[in-house]
Amino acid sequence: MSQGWGGKENGLPRETGYDITVASEVMAILALTTGLFDLRQRLARIIIGTNYNGGAVTAEDLKCAGAMTVLLKDAIKPNLLQTIEHTPCFVHAGPFANIAHGNNSILADQMAVKMGEYTVTESGFGADCGAEKFFNIKCRYSGLKPDAVVIVATVRALKMHGGGFKFPPGHAPDKETIERENVEAVEKGCENLEKHIENVLLHGVPVVVAINHFDSDTDAEIETIRKRAIAAGAEDAVVSQVWAKGGEGGVDLAKAVVKAAEKPSQFRFLYPLEASIKEKIEIIATKVYGAEGVDYLPLAEEKIQLYTRLGYDRLPLCMAKTHLSLSHDPRLMNRPTGFRVPIRDVRASVGAGFLYPLLGEMRTMPGLPTVPAGTKVDIDEKGNVVGLF
Repeated sequence: MSQGWGGKENGLPRETGYDITVASEVMAILALTTGLFDLRQRLARIIIGTNYNGGAVTAEDLKCAGAMTVLLKDAIKPNLLQTIEHTPCFVHAGPFANIAHGNNSILADQMAVKMGEYTVTESGFGADCGAEKFFNIKCRYSGLKPDAVVIVATVRALKMHGGGFKFPPGHAPDKETIERENVEAVEKGCENLEKHIENVLLHGVPVVVAINHFDSDTDAEIETIRKRAIAAGAEDAVVSQVWAKGGEGGVDLAKAVVKAAEKPSQFRFLYPLEASIKEKIEIIATKVYGAEGVDYLPLAEEKIQLYTRLGYDRLPLCMAKTHLSLSHDPRLMNRPTGFRVPIRDVRASVGAGFLYPLLGEMRTMPGLPTVPAGTKVDIDEKGNVVGLF
């Protein structure tokens, strides 16, 4: 009989790792649950490993699901806040869109839909990350269907994608370079925006582009974005000055969104759940990211076989990928072509209700920034906390 690395006394050691809290399965469950008893069932389905026969071992098997439900019974209640203009806003759950599914809670959306004429809900990052997961994961479990989608773009982001300047994480270029007019770079960078518009239209929903305005943006740069967005299929492209003017700065955008929402929405999922795991991965990679194909590392192949055998191949997918590129590689700017997506692993969040493939070097426990914020937090000579903001 094998004693394992731990010897007779210490059992079988296990290699594992850490996920950032907002990428954890419990966070995803909190955001995707539809009620207390659904929460209990989802927590019960969490898989912590397999037994000697290759079967799944769940939180219910460990008799943990009940206690976890009790700990979360108040956390599932959405938080109602008030904006500075006295309008209601729910803030509830926070899964990262590049690792998890990147949307606020289903419960918050369901309550908002009942309480107001219009509900605006956010999905994180771009139409290749949060929006794709909103459509194919959140909409499946909530039963809600979007009437319109707003894509937020900035002149400076499209200028960067068009080669106007480089912006590696943690190393911002000088202010003059960012703000200098560069219509040619904006024009080129609009290829990125066009792909995001295309990704939304794949799901049959009308699109409005919000151009988030900065003081340095020029009329020529804004007009370039507006023309390219409408030519790509957007219903409209409108300057938003909400940051500077509050609600008054968003009136034109609101009117455009209302108009788009009144159009018929032909909302559809990107893939059927009956498709195999590989088929679903390849549909997302080729249609949403624009990849030529997909390559699977040995561990990913092994996991796909395991989850198919266990019957989890009918779950939707939550692709863990970089938010810095349409591809899996953060170095590939604008609208890259000719690349293949490597799948190095596939993990299961059965309680949340999805599988999540890991693309390329994507990590589920991101590292600290160049200068961690915690290094600036302290107390002053009077005992006051400083450095939080």
